[in-house]
Amino acid sequence: MSVVLLLAGVTVLIVWVVYRPHKPRFTVVGAAIYDLNTTSPPIISTTMQFTIVTRNPNRRVSIYYDRLSAFVSYRNQEITLPTVLPPLFHERHSTVALSPILGGGAVPVSMEVENGLVMDEAYGVVGLRLVVLGRLRWKAGPFRSGHYGVYVKCDMLVGLKKGFVGQVPLLGSPDCIVDI
Repeated sequence: MSVVLLLAGVTVLIVWVVYRPHKPRFTVVGAAIYDLNTTSPPIISTTMQFTIVTRNPNRRVSIYYDRLSAFVSYRNQEITLPTVLPPLFHERHSTVALSPILGGGAVPVSMEVENGLVMDEAYGVVGLRLVVLGRLRWKAGPFRSGHYGVYVKCDMLVGLKKGFVGQVPLLGSPDCIVDI
């Protein structure tokens, strides 16, 4: 009996070493702001587009992304409504680019967020956070894992002046933090 348990343990260890999945990497490479309005009472209406590049560093493991959604926050408060993204299959050792358009609706915010955004726009630099939420599954050869929650947060500084629309410069290289 102990020999069977030992062989099962060694088999599981070998499979884990061979197929050990690594977290995907996300980077924001482009940003565009098409609309950014604040009104009183404090409501923000915005339309933004971000280009996100995701890299699967695994040589033997593919990734299925299910039920993805994304939103933008400013000073830890959402300024766009969550937008549902299509499911995604990420091949082994590959790179995929996404360019979702976020926003389009009015979002109530605190007075602090509205005043901070107006001041940052006047200064020319706005700190934003792009958040991607969803579920993922790993596929390694014939094996498929269960669902795991994925939380991606990308903090970035964008160069933005009041009234400007279109492509905005990213200040720095905003790598993202991925939690699974």
